[in-house]
Amino acid sequence: MKILLIGGTGTIGSKVTERLDADNELIIAGSSSGDIQTDITNPASIKKLFKETGNVDAVIVTAGSAPVKPLVDSTNEDFLEGVKSKMMGQINVALTAMNYLNEGGSVTLTSGILSDDPIPQGSILSTINGAVNGFVTGAYGEFLQNGFRINAVSPALVEDSADALGDFFPGHTPAKMEHVVDGYEKSLKTLITGQIINIE
Repeated sequence: MKILLIGGTGTIGSKVTERLDADNELIIAGSSSGDIQTDITNPASIKKLFKETGNVDAVIVTAGSAPVKPLVDSTNEDFLEGVKSKMMGQINVALTAMNYLNEGGSVTLTSGILSDDPIPQGSILSTINGAVNGFVTGAYGEFLQNGFRINAVSPALVEDSADALGDFFPGHTPAKMEHVVDGYEKSLKTLITGQIINIE
């Protein structure tokens, strides 16, 4: 299977790469690393990426970010930063991928637990994660009409980030990395579509 993995050198993406590398043709894309570089905040850069990779069987996105800061200090620009990166970055990847997916192909996006289980200072990420989930729910029917599938993996705080980010997630039990990767493999290799795959 030819798979484009955007964010494949990050905390989650690197573990997905380890799992899938042996049995698939992986193309790893990153902002400054990987086999090919792209800027998911720039739709033109996304289109250039797909022109370079050509048709693929699947696209997985583990890239995109949003600020974490107190709501009273959050500005329009802070929200737009998350919209441009984690929300529209992933949505534009999915939209562009529809022109480059082989028959039966799939797209897997990444949201996160904050859409349903918020934390202090996490309002922007809660908003963006909810929007990504909403896109998957709203778009999967038309993806299906075109012969494609789309899902999102929504992980809890992952164990490999717990030391750095754990203080932001009081009372949260980190998700095991192998379980998080299972979610991406489930989206990739089963026939489910329109699903938010929660990993806790």
